Amino acid sequence: MRIAVFGAGAVGGYFGGRLAQAGEEVIFIARGEHLQAMRRQGLQVESILGDFHLYPVQATDDPAQVGPVDVVLVGVKAWQVPEAARAMRPLVGPESFVVPLQNGVEAPDQLAAVLDPEHVLGGLCKIFSARVGPGRIRHAGAEPYIAFGELDNRPSERAERLRQAFLRAGVKAEVPPDIQAAMWEKFLFIASLGGVGAVTRAPVGVLRSLPQTRQMLLQAMEEIVAVAQARGIALAGDAVDRAMAFVDSLPPGATASMQRDILEGRPSELEAQNGAVVRLGREVGVATPLHTFLYHSLLPQERRARGLGV
Repeated sequence: MRIAVFGAGAVGGYFGGRLAQAGEEVIFIARGEHLQAMRRQGLQVESILGDFHLYPVQATDDPAQVGPVDVVLVGVKAWQVPEAARAMRPLVGPESFVVPLQNGVEAPDQLAAVLDPEHVLGGLCKIFSARVGPGRIRHAGAEPYIAFGELDNRPSERAERLRQAFLRAGVKAEVPPDIQAAMWEKFLFIASLGGVGAVTRAPVGVLRSLPQTRQMLLQAMEEIVAVAQARGIALAGDAVDRAMAFVDSLPPGATASMQRDILEGRPSELEAQNGAVVRLGREVGVATPLHTFLYHSLLPQERRARGLGV
């Protein structure tokens, strides 16, 4: 398959790197020092599953130079999706499809508004990774996992082709029976962990061990379940239990990407995570007191990181 990775950071760099390592034609859409480093020295990935170095790599900041591809994997931050959707138009031909890998549940609609719904699948991934320098990705925890599927959950040949490509690359990949439910299950985990972690400034080992913060994680997850149910999302009855089991499996020092961005003074996915819980809950009349507290507590720093006045 000819695959464009739009946003070659912690997520796109890892999954795109594994696909390229397995022989797929992968073109990374990147910018700045990261792009220049990949052009000079390739892409270096440190992983608990084995380090690897790709050189040379196909990398550019101009999608028009690439032209239509089979699939676009969208690896930018959630708040960058609308802009990325406009920029990736040259990559999307009549048979192309786009798979968002953002934290949150709104990216498919944002992409469909620009690229037309027939080109968009739902998607999610699970991995603890970070870009640790130009041209360098570090995978530090969790078995990499990716899932995607048609938004109406119909079986499709294109989704299966991509799944097989990931399996050849050694990545656990699934087409779940209900992609919306799968995305919301990831959302209840990451928005809760990121928000509680950012407010407490504590890694996952502390959050899960201290009874008070463990209860915060549980309450945050249960609020998202209530919002999902009110919006007609068929979350499994044990979704919170599975999410907490995943929390308990992580390295003690692990932190969520939103938490790291907030603590380091960078723009974050606050609006797409805790802000989205509050907003989506309000639309269906579901109160979300803990997420409202998390969102409001973190909002001043978020605005400061974006150069906005109070």
